[in-house]
Amino acid sequence: MSSTTRNSSSGIPFELPPEDRESSPHTGYTRAHWEAVADGLLAAAWRWSTPGGALLDLPGVPSRSGVRSDGLEGYARTFLAAAFRVAGADGDDPHGWLDRYAQGLTAGTRTPGRADTESWPLILDHDVQGQPMVESASVALGLRLTAPWLWKRLDSAVQDRAEEWLRGSLRHTPAPNNWYLFPYTVAGFLESVGRGDAETTRSRERAQELMETWYRGDGWYADGDGRAFDHYNGWALHLYPVLDAYLGDDRDLSALYGPRLREHLDGFALMFGGDGAPIHFGRSLSYRFAASAAVGLGALTGDTPLTPGTSRRLISGSLRHFLDRGALTEDGLLTLGWHGAHQATLQTYSGPASPYWASKAFVSLLAPADAPLWTAREEQAPVEESDRVLALPAPGLLVQSTRADGIVRLHNHGSDHVRPHEGETAAENDPHYGRQAYSTHSGPTAPANIADNHLSVEIAGRGSVRRRIHPLGAGHGDDWGWAASWHRPVFTAGPPMVPGLRVESITVVRGRHELRVHRVIGAPPGARVTHTGWATGPEEAVTSTLHGLYGWTPEAEETRAPQGTAYTRWAVVPRLTGEGASLYVALATLTADPTPLVPEQVISEVEVTDTTVEVTWAEHGVRTRITFDPMAVQQN
Repeated sequence: MSSTTRNSSSGIPFELPPEDRESSPHTGYTRAHWEAVADGLLAAAWRWSTPGGALLDLPGVPSRSGVRSDGLEGYARTFLAAAFRVAGADGDDPHGWLDRYAQGLTAGTRTPGRADTESWPLILDHDVQGQPMVESASVALGLRLTAPWLWKRLDSAVQDRAEEWLRGSLRHTPAPNNWYLFPYTVAGFLESVGRGDAETTRSRERAQELMETWYRGDGWYADGDGRAFDHYNGWALHLYPVLDAYLGDDRDLSALYGPRLREHLDGFALMFGGDGAPIHFGRSLSYRFAASAAVGLGALTGDTPLTPGTSRRLISGSLRHFLDRGALTEDGLLTLGWHGAHQATLQTYSGPASPYWASKAFVSLLAPADAPLWTAREEQAPVEESDRVLALPAPGLLVQSTRADGIVRLHNHGSDHVRPHEGETAAENDPHYGRQAYSTHSGPTAPANIADNHLSVEIAGRGSVRRRIHPLGAGHGDDWGWAASWHRPVFTAGPPMVPGLRVESITVVRGRHELRVHRVIGAPPGARVTHTGWATGPEEAVTSTLHGLYGWTPEAEETRAPQGTAYTRWAVVPRLTGEGASLYVALATLTADPTPLVPEQVISEVEVTDTTVEVTWAEHGVRTRITFDPMAVQQN
């Protein structure tokens, strides 16, 4: 009798071991499942390799970098999964993955830059031909992890060619963000095999200098000099330096970067839903279960506040969430999207092999089979333990989770995608950053549809968007929390700005409820203000409600988003409308509780003056007072 079963019921097109509900009562997944998934993903991708194995030309619409760069991406990102898989098994390679990658390395570096079947593209500046620099980090890390079984068995001429190609990453300009960790990773590999020099030292020192300027506290790095806080914290800004220090046994760097990872995980662990989903927030979401890479890394290095059983619950829950929800094609390839293919989730740099940065999740396999990560019994995820509220003042985020339905909500009052040198109107409207709230069970609507979780000032029929976000503070108590920010409304049609126009926004949360307060300053006569709630659809077992408490029309209208979200083919968004007020107060929910929301049973009293809002929460009689000039939120 076979020891494996085909997972046709869940749509996984390759075989996995039977579930182990004794060791893993929440997910059924063990280390053997992780190895099987890695092998399944690799086998599917390698069906599309060039004859020499240098490029994996996966089917699909090319990225803006072109098909050759996309083919390198296929090689490099799958190599990362193979490297974690084989290194974690101490060199055991039953499927011969490393032989394939050695052959591909040999072919790809023979004549870099040529337009033939196998040659890799050269690494140039990020604004000329930058994508190969991204892939160089995966190649270098893969070579470092598998050095005893791959690198050391290569001919010296191939080693020299590989080094010369990789050094293109050290000699060209990265994008002004996490990209500086790519030459850092390349330099770390070269130094680990005795090929370091002044050039590698400079690359490492430059990245370390920038990391210090990007670290903002609470375990969070900005992705560059601006205020972009998203999943790149886990799968890049923590992963590369912490793993580099671990592999190099560098105690000084471990002492610097390790505690930051621990602090990051203390809050980030709360950002996984009861169904295993990470929060749908930020760019590059097609990397999917790479969101759990920081959790696995912390378990590997010991830089984590989580128990081994909780860590495995999070990483296996995230992996299984996507495998069970259509992330793979019938051929076993990762699609470009979230659950399945989803165009609105993507960026212009997304190509057919881009989703394989999900390979970073397999860092967990570096923990050997007898490590507590794999031997401890699965425990509950933080969202399953109790209702939680967590304020993260450094990135300006407020996390709200509810145990009953397993939903985690992220209220964004600090993360945007606008660089410091850009003006308020320079950046594109980005739904993955500009919305005021995100969750594990809903996604932002497409740019051409009505925006969810958004306040818009409408002047002469033209609505505004939120771009640069200025945090005003955040805090939490035992069962409540708040976060606040302000922004200058930007108009995508007509004049981009209205002089003196400013919106201040505050979110206060208790349980599943969100009190949303906005102060609109400097709106010209005739301006209309609209506010939307969560976008939900018929394929989701969640509901969205939005009620006006002050300044708004009492009841929200339902508006349609025909392009839907990553969670539903089409969606409905509640919307409130107001005119002539300066303060607006609303009550919102996203919940799986079918009980209809009665606002008076949540908020029994609302008192508003020109500079204050005070509400009484009906259940406990607790009063929340919000004051402006200066901003303050108090509860008693």
